[in-house]
Amino acid sequence: MAEGSSAGEVAALPVSGPPSSLGNGASGAATQSNNPLSRKLHKILETRLDNDKEMLEALKALSTFFVENSLRTRRNLRGDIERRSLAINEEFVSIFKEVKEELESINEDVQAMSNCCQDMTSRLKAAKEQTQDLIVKTTKLQAESQRLEIRAQVADAFLSKFQLTSDEMSLLRGTREGPITEDFFKALGRVKQIHNDVKILLRTNQQTAGLEIMEQMALLQETSYERLYRWAQSECRTLTQESCDISPVLTQAMEALQDRPVLYKYTLDEFGTARRSTVVRGFIDALTRGGPGGTPRPIEMHSHDPLRYVGDMLAWLHQATASEKEHLEALLKMVTIQGVDENIQEIVGHITEGVCRPLKVRIEQVIVAEPGAVLLYKISNLLKFYHHTISGIVGNSATTLLTTIEEMHLLSKKIFFNSLSLHASKLMDKVELPPPDLGPSSALSQTLALLREVLASHDSSVVPLDARQADFVQVLSCVLDPLLQMCTVSASNLGTADMATFMVNSLYMMKTTLALFEFTDKRLEMLQFQIEAHLDTLINEQASYVLTRAGLSYIYNTVQQHKPEQGPLVNLPSLDSVSLKAAMVQFDRYLSAPDNLLMPQLNFLLSATVKEQIIKQSTELVCRAYSELYTAVMNPTNEYKDPETILHRSPQQVQTLLS
Repeated sequence: MAEGSSAGEVAALPVSGPPSSLGNGASGAATQSNNPLSRKLHKILETRLDNDKEMLEALKALSTFFVENSLRTRRNLRGDIERRSLAINEEFVSIFKEVKEELESINEDVQAMSNCCQDMTSRLKAAKEQTQDLIVKTTKLQAESQRLEIRAQVADAFLSKFQLTSDEMSLLRGTREGPITEDFFKALGRVKQIHNDVKILLRTNQQTAGLEIMEQMALLQETSYERLYRWAQSECRTLTQESCDISPVLTQAMEALQDRPVLYKYTLDEFGTARRSTVVRGFIDALTRGGPGGTPRPIEMHSHDPLRYVGDMLAWLHQATASEKEHLEALLKMVTIQGVDENIQEIVGHITEGVCRPLKVRIEQVIVAEPGAVLLYKISNLLKFYHHTISGIVGNSATTLLTTIEEMHLLSKKIFFNSLSLHASKLMDKVELPPPDLGPSSALSQTLALLREVLASHDSSVVPLDARQADFVQVLSCVLDPLLQMCTVSASNLGTADMATFMVNSLYMMKTTLALFEFTDKRLEMLQFQIEAHLDTLINEQASYVLTRAGLSYIYNTVQQHKPEQGPLVNLPSLDSVSLKAAMVQFDRYLSAPDNLLMPQLNFLLSATVKEQIIKQSTELVCRAYSELYTAVMNPTNEYKDPETILHRSPQQVQTLLS
């Protein structure tokens, strides 16, 4: 502060005046450099305050209390600063005193804590020495407690694995009339699991426990199955409604009972008995009462219509059989033992057995009443169809229902063929003469109409193809063979042309009737052969008719029978040139109008195609006869003079005129 004060005072002194007043230049400079005041001045003047941070901070601190720059304040500045420094130091001492007192208090607390810890350590050491035996005993007891806890856990695990809970026991040992729930099956499954798991114990040294548990579980199983069987039996007895709803619990019961085959079978039998009475009652109601509210109407209302009557009964049975199979499948859907399908088929057969008697009586009444061959055949096909359809539901097992339907099918088929045979025998009892127009007889037309109806119903039948084909062959044999025999007998007294025409018309009508149906190829082929045989007869008759009317019959026959050793043809009677020319005149009239020389029988033919075929082929025979005559006349060995004048037309010209 002395330097500061001197500086202040120096600053207050006047420094003006010429430098010459101080002496010469050299001495002045030396004096100035050695003068402390000058050095300080120079130092002050050379100081860069903006780079001296400490100086700036000091000046900032000074500015807080140095507010007046006067001589007094400059002189007292040092004292002010020292007093200010002393106040600060006194304040610091006062604050540090408080800190010291706090530290002394903490030291006393720490010392007290140290003494307490030492005391506690001493006491613990003494207590440890006194309780050493107790600690050893406690350690042993803890180890024993852990061992007992582990054994308790093992015992609990053993009991949970090989014993039932009280709730499970109460479920399995409930009253016989008590309901069965899904929890029962869980408990039963638990018993089965324990019974299987206990076998592991028999392989260890716990065989006694294993045998006891196994015996207990076996006894409990039998009791549970007995209760389950009684409950399932009671449930099955209540399933007597037409719409049978199988509960999921009953389905589970059947799944569980499959482990006891005897109880399983008894339960199925009980179900079948209940459903059998329901189906019989439903069938009788459908026959006599109809559906709810009278819709559909009772089946007996249609007894006047045999086909619908039988069809409605069989349709009802088909639907009932399918429904009963669905009920059984729902009942046994969880059963996995082998032979479930056989069980279903057997029970369905047992259920439907009750309706066989009323069904058989009614169908027999319809069949024995002989409603006609066509209806009998339709009923036979209907029975065959439902036999095939129902066998697809119940399998091919010989159930009573299928046996009954098969018996009725055979009966209807037998009576049908008896009816056809009776009809055929009546045809032969009184054979009609052919009508004047040589067309089919009325008996033939009626029989073919009957055959057409039978075959039409046969084609519309839904019976399997192989069965239909076998029936078809038998039907055709039963009808066509007597018809052919009747036609042959009927035409036996006719002339050759008349008989051939009648047979062609009859066979043609049979052929057109059969051509509309399947499985007739062999019969059509046979009929065609017979038609062609009779056509050959008509062709020959027509050719002979033309040659006779044209005057060439005798001449052609003589030429055919002539032998060279008999001499020339010209020498034979009726074969001279004049006779031949006269015959050619008559033949020319035929060539000019060949349609005028047709047998009357050809106009009776039913088929225009057949008629055209006869005319065409008979004309070819006529041309062939003329060709042979022309060759003989033109042959020089027969000694005709100018044969071109006798037969002035060549065979080609004749054929052209007749074609």
